Amino acid sequence: MTQQSRPWLPYLLLVFALLLLALSSVLKPVEDLLSVVIAPVERGFSSLIDVVGSLFKTVRDVRDLQQQVEELQSTNDALRVENIRLQEQYVAENQQLRDLLNFQSENPTYTLIGADIVERSAEVVGQDTNPYLRYLIINVGSRDGVAVGMPVVGSGVTLVGRVARVTPNLAYVQLITDPTSRVSVILQRSRVSGVVEGREDGSLVMTEILPDEEVEENEIVISSGLGGLLPKGLVLGQVESVSYQESALFQEAILRPALDFRRLEVVVVIMDFERPPIEQMEEEQTE
Repeated sequence: MTQQSRPWLPYLLLVFALLLLALSSVLKPVEDLLSVVIAPVERGFSSLIDVVGSLFKTVRDVRDLQQQVEELQSTNDALRVENIRLQEQYVAENQQLRDLLNFQSENPTYTLIGADIVERSAEVVGQDTNPYLRYLIINVGSRDGVAVGMPVVGSGVTLVGRVARVTPNLAYVQLITDPTSRVSVILQRSRVSGVVEGREDGSLVMTEILPDEEVEENEIVISSGLGGLLPKGLVLGQVESVSYQESALFQEAILRPALDFRRLEVVVVIMDFERPPIEQMEEEQTE
């Protein structure tokens, strides 16, 4: 169908346009009225949306602040614990250093060198590590004049052990609790002699006590100095209990070590000390 067959179409479009113009002039007041009515509602909805958005933002900010407060509280607790630990460490180290300084002043003939403990180690048995401490590694070595066999002491004139191996910068100290350690000792009060050995469980035992010797609990055990390998009078521990079996040749005394080796932080290596004359050592051994 061609345009000549629809001659009414232009007139229809003209009428539709005139109708729209007429409706526009008629509906203008209605549109203005609706805009007056709807505008406050629109502004109210917009304000409500802003309030709800601010509320959600406030809740989110409060949650973030609460998380920050918890993190700061956790950091503060950690710092407080660390401060207490450092104070305790300072007090303990200060006391140990004071004791070692007193030891040096009381033994002016000894040649000493101080050292820090840099590592603690245990024996390895098969694939399992023995839980009992066997060695300490200290930060002085052959460059400092340290040699195998030198005694090592802690605070309170206590014997820690002897140097078992050295490198240029480090020394490995065999503790008196090591099962292969043997130290000639006497009881401070009764002068009963014996030998202190380490045991597999990390304890100390005084052996070779004659059956007729009287050993009392809490007696202090000190090094005897026999053989000249150790200074005389270094403290090893106290007698905790005494046992004797008829079939055995000697009594045994379980000792309470004078030191907690796990808490030891500084030590002194005795590089040289005054040894008594051979005659004096022989007399003490025959007493």
